[in-house]
Amino acid sequence: MGVPQHFKLNTGATIPAIGLGNEKEVGEGIRDSGIPRKDIFITSKLWNTHQDDAKAGLQRTLDDLGTDYLDLYNETSELLPVNPDGTRSVDRSWDQSKTWAQMEELYKSGKVKAIGVANWSVPYLEKLAETWTVVPAVNQVELHPLLPQHKLRKYCADKGILLEAYSPFGSTGAPLMSEPSIRNIAEAKKVSPAAILLSYHVNKGVVVLPKSITESRITSNRQAVELSESEVEVLDRLAEAGNAKRLNTPLWGFDLGFDDWYGPDKAA
Repeated sequence: MGVPQHFKLNTGATIPAIGLGNEKEVGEGIRDSGIPRKDIFITSKLWNTHQDDAKAGLQRTLDDLGTDYLDLYNETSELLPVNPDGTRSVDRSWDQSKTWAQMEELYKSGKVKAIGVANWSVPYLEKLAETWTVVPAVNQVELHPLLPQHKLRKYCADKGILLEAYSPFGSTGAPLMSEPSIRNIAEAKKVSPAAILLSYHVNKGVVVLPKSITESRITSNRQAVELSESEVEVLDRLAEAGNAKRLNTPLWGFDLGFDDWYGPDKAA
């Protein structure tokens, strides 16, 4: 399903990603939709390979999308330089506050209406808070009942940072759809497991980012129901007793400071 169809179904926002190489296509879809730019909320990311030159990264995105501003621009974590052979390395020595200072300048220029971060843990945010003059508007992270990130939720709430949840169904294969507790609540409310997973975030004041290319699922992804306090508690308890699990794979390959990290380069 193309971008114009998403707008026809009133999904609200388009979220292109330079890492997927689709910003030119998204820009074409926006123009084909016939909807005025002011009625569309466009968000994108400063990709890891452009952390040392945010201005150039933004301009590339604006050119590809065919617009002169973004509503939200997110800084990803870690600088991943491109090697001469086309592969990427990891520059752990890069100071993320240098990138954020550039993001703040872009915000002040008016080319982006808001700036945020993606995949930032509490330790990363605490370090950035030492120098920021503009608090990130959002933090986009993997978030679902098996990865509730309570500590991160509290930190962001205290700082006024809105959480955005990606992979709300558990990424590829939507494994959370078959979780018995989720299915039981869905059956009791006569809705789909997807509706329960989306409602879990909505009930917590979290922006949720479901992904689909089929019209029926795009429509159903707009369905949300009120969850009782006890139902939310049931979902929150799924990650207890060491059952927390990051489902969005492959893992990054390096520790970003999240409590649940279980990959290589685990921080001591």
